[in-house]
Amino acid sequence: MSVEVRGATRASAAGARRPSRLRAAVRGAYIVWYRDLLRWWRDRQRIIPSLFQPILYLVVFGVGLGSAIGVGISGGRGAGAPGVDYTTFMYPGVLAMSVLFTAIFSSISIVWDREFGFLKEIQVAPIPRTAVAVGKALGGSTVAMLQSAVLLALAPLVGVALSPAMVLELLALMFLLAFALAALGVAIASRMRTMESFQAVMNFVLMPLLFLSGAFFPLQGLPGWLAVLTHLDPVAYAVDAIRRVVLSSAAVSPEVVASLAIAGPSGEPLPLLAELGVLAAFIAVGLALAVRWFGATE
Repeated sequence: MSVEVRGATRASAAGARRPSRLRAAVRGAYIVWYRDLLRWWRDRQRIIPSLFQPILYLVVFGVGLGSAIGVGISGGRGAGAPGVDYTTFMYPGVLAMSVLFTAIFSSISIVWDREFGFLKEIQVAPIPRTAVAVGKALGGSTVAMLQSAVLLALAPLVGVALSPAMVLELLALMFLLAFALAALGVAIASRMRTMESFQAVMNFVLMPLLFLSGAFFPLQGLPGWLAVLTHLDPVAYAVDAIRRVVLSSAAVSPEVVASLAIAGPSGEPLPLLAELGVLAAFIAVGLALAVRWFGATE
């Protein structure tokens, strides 16, 4: 009887420890997330400069290239005009670019904390390192989504009608993209020791992700080698999903929207759920690398 009692006591104690560890992990991730969000809120003067670059791309590229190549974009080669203004076409890419830069560079705080010794204090805290990595990714993605959401105010200027449903869809897509990129940034930052090396590696990763995503040009009618590279870029699927939502609210015909979408193996537009699946796989890989590499830091 006493053996049964002792066994039941151990089982209940083990069961009590598991929720407590889970609570510690969730609380640790929340604290790291809240700290990053608070730092961003207290440093609000950085919001305006970070928005200047996407707006500059939208104005200079959108107006300049739009007037140079014609009034619209076609789904094939050339820049015919089936009814999509180039500035409207580029607007989803600008949203994705803002998310990309903000999310992936938010992890620079890991390198900063390492140089000033704060990272060691976090690592010796009684919380799993996995929770720290997840909290960092959540903090960077939340900041990127909130900061990029300011650009939604430009939608009426490019002929896009805002609606509550559209805003919610865009915020969800932007958060998913931001979380994937922030997780990738945490993974890379966990292996870096200096600011200089972090910035060099990030630029090496960031520029191909941006320029192969179709943010500035249609992905149809490209040379074979370039088409393969664009299909290997996970950001391209997020840009395409955002573009579908935006163009659908810009009075663009479904045929034109379909002609600008990423084509699947059959040549038909890739379903939106398939694009979300690619983005989910990107999130899983980025988060797995972030947890593994951050847990291996000294």
